Amino acid sequence: MTNKISFKEALHYWLKLGFISFGGPAGQIAMMHKELVDNKKWIDEKHFLQALNFCMLLPGPEAQQLATYMGWLMHRIKGGLASGILFVLPAVFILWALAWIYASMGNVPSVASLFYGLKPAVVAIVAEAVLRIGKKSLKGKGFIAIAAVSFIGIYFLNIPFPVIVFSAGIIGYVSGYMSQKNTISKASNISNKQDKSEQPSIKKIAKTAFICFVVWLLPLLIILLWRGANSIFMEIGILFSKAALLTFGGAYAVLSYISQQAVSRYGWLTSTQMMDGLGLAETTPGPLIMINQFVGYLAAYQNPEGLNPVAAGTIGGLLATWMTFAPSFLFIFAGAPYIERIRGNVKLSFALAAITAAVVGVILNLGLKFSSHTFLPETGVFDWFALTISLIAFSGMQFLKWPMIPVIVGSAFAGFIWKYALGI
Repeated sequence: MTNKISFKEALHYWLKLGFISFGGPAGQIAMMHKELVDNKKWIDEKHFLQALNFCMLLPGPEAQQLATYMGWLMHRIKGGLASGILFVLPAVFILWALAWIYASMGNVPSVASLFYGLKPAVVAIVAEAVLRIGKKSLKGKGFIAIAAVSFIGIYFLNIPFPVIVFSAGIIGYVSGYMSQKNTISKASNISNKQDKSEQPSIKKIAKTAFICFVVWLLPLLIILLWRGANSIFMEIGILFSKAALLTFGGAYAVLSYISQQAVSRYGWLTSTQMMDGLGLAETTPGPLIMINQFVGYLAAYQNPEGLNPVAAGTIGGLLATWMTFAPSFLFIFAGAPYIERIRGNVKLSFALAAITAAVVGVILNLGLKFSSHTFLPETGVFDWFALTISLIAFSGMQFLKWPMIPVIVGSAFAGFIWKYALGI
């Protein structure tokens, strides 16, 4: 990693990413990898994948956590705060506006149609990222086997994500312990020529973790003093706090948990409203788990407890967003220094290298799910136009080295022409 990255330059990138990060975790990880590793060369390949491995092991939104880690690597605390906040900030305003329109007018705006062309572009970006990461990390039969088994396990057998990742880590650790000459050792090509990182201070990390913990839970204390323990806002805060801590496997695992709780247990939303919210989150920039803001908004809007419904919805939505993403800063700021420290530990490096192979399978799984949703929407009719756009975008990036931003803009424009100008 270069040390010549100015904070202003990084800030500009994180702000831009917040506005173009479509496609859920798979698309966002692919975008960061292409820009930070391949184009800008701010982060080297092994460092990026190691950070991704760590974030995949954490509960909560892995893409936002990865952005926070990357910002922390470049500019420590202020860099992590900037990257983590800007990754979600544009989506906060966009989802607030969409939730307000949805709740006030009773129908979903034509956002899905407006952003129709973006989904095929994201499919192409994810496909290109899987190939690019796979070529660099799956250089031996051992790695290929781990990636294949991981994909089969999560896609066909629905094996829990943490089981897959931890199993891969154990395999890598044992392989590194037994022999440094086996397939995984050759594939990972790990050496001890790592960047020398500063030794983490227990006192400093404990202080940082305590501050993050207090800041995270401060809104709950304010709500408790203002509205009491039985308030709808308190229920929202507690639910999304649990979701941030207990849901492993990224955005999709969080979505499943929140849907079950918000619809079945609390009855805040109907299943239809939940699906509408997911559609809005999928077609706007930012993490897919920004649907939490939509859920929090509607829950409080429909149960305002004497407040103006819009004000209540705004508080509920922002509270859900805060409780969802604030723990990510705690995890990264407390854990990243230790992850940096073990970069030179051969056995643990082997474990992380094996996890990289598993993550390739996981990203492929996410990409296929998103592709299925794009090419075979709820109408049940295969979308040949979307497939055509994806193939063109993929070919352009893979063979003609088209930049990512023009691909996204061009795909969106093509979708707009197809849906609006031609009325198809």
